[in-house]
Amino acid sequence: MFQFLTALRIDGFPLWVVLLICLGVFLASFMDAIAGGGGIISAPTHLIAFGDLPAPYALGTNKVSASIGTVFSTARFIKNGYVKWRVFGPAIIFALTGSVLGTWLQHRTPDAVLKYMLLLVLPVVAFITLRNHDWPDEPGEIDSSRQMAIVWAASFVIGGYDGYYGPGTGTFLMILFIRAAKMDTRHAAGGVKVINLSSNIGSLVTQVVSGYVYWGVGLTAAVASIAGHYIGSGLAIKNGSRIVRPAVIVVLILLTVKVGSELLFPDFWK
Repeated sequence: MFQFLTALRIDGFPLWVVLLICLGVFLASFMDAIAGGGGIISAPTHLIAFGDLPAPYALGTNKVSASIGTVFSTARFIKNGYVKWRVFGPAIIFALTGSVLGTWLQHRTPDAVLKYMLLLVLPVVAFITLRNHDWPDEPGEIDSSRQMAIVWAASFVIGGYDGYYGPGTGTFLMILFIRAAKMDTRHAAGGVKVINLSSNIGSLVTQVVSGYVYWGVGLTAAVASIAGHYIGSGLAIKNGSRIVRPAVIVVLILLTVKVGSELLFPDFWK
């Protein structure tokens, strides 16, 4: 009865494998649209599904659905007026510059150093997030020039982290935009989406040029990504901090598990 799940193939992968990828991508995109950190789910999903294939093929194909899905969540935030272009336009440049420098640094230092640092930092960040129950749905009082400076500095530093390691980038930006730059939850989420979209596209172009993309799988999973991003961004816009704060806590927990597993079981992530 279900023979078509194995008989039908996309880019050589059985349909049931592609459908499992789509499920993982939907969950990742839903979470990513709300609080960032979707790569914590989607990257391992592709790595497991691609089996013995070199990791760049899994990560490159993952970027197809991630980039396309992020277009839809970003567009929804823009349509609802939750992107301050005067602030986040330059932030894109700072984030991309930081990403390039982070990648350069990655090639010259062992990534285990950052992972051990994250294991120390993540519980502290999670504790602060749990302790502060009030996530603002209205912006705080802050000088506009100071806010821009904080957003641009955060974009550069976290962009460097994205280039060096990556998972949880959107979540860290969300926390800094809300806590340090005094943004309301919706405008912070909109800014994060704009920066994430630019970095996703930059990464996708690199992967395509290098030939590390299975387009059939990527475009099929993109349908699930669009659905996840659209639903997730709608919930974030409608509910604000009521849904974003719990989602951020979940991302921080998952990221801690991922970093710990990479240190304990490094061969799995190669």
